[in-house]
Amino acid sequence: MVKIRLARRGRKKLAMYDVVVADARSPRDGKFIEKIGTYNPLTVPASIVLQDDRAFHWLMVGAQPTDTIRAILSYRGVMYKKHLQVGVNKGALTQEQADTKLNDWLKAKQEKIQEKINHVAKSKADQAKSRKEAETKIREARAEAIRKKAEVVVAEPAPAPSTEETAAEPQA
Repeated sequence: MVKIRLARRGRKKLAMYDVVVADARSPRDGKFIEKIGTYNPLTVPASIVLQDDRAFHWLMVGAQPTDTIRAILSYRGVMYKKHLQVGVNKGALTQEQADTKLNDWLKAKQEKIQEKINHVAKSKADQAKSRKEAETKIREARAEAIRKKAEVVVAEPAPAPSTEETAAEPQA
């Protein structure tokens, strides 16, 4: 049985994965038939580089995706493309109809992804702006405290010797 699955690479706590087509009996990071992409879950949103046509080919010849790969293929539209192609093969719809449905779905998905990327970038910018404002307030408060302390020191004249001290001193 042939599976489409992930093969781990990268160092400790910085994992990246290769999307590979491999025999189900081979070890996770062992021998594989073909590498069809990469997956990095550490970025926001997760970066997926995948040869969609090769993944579609392997699905159509019977390769079984793992759960994670199935989610990735659904996200990229490969599973939907397979679903539509099976419908074309059965005669439920024409190839042109299937292509139109797939293109419409891909456009909507791309807009959704771009919206998420824009939202993440905006939230990062807002966080940076609020951090900078907080730092500015702290800096201004410190400067005000230093200024007040300097005013107090300037306002108080040097202590003059008191009359009691001058009277207590013996005159020679």
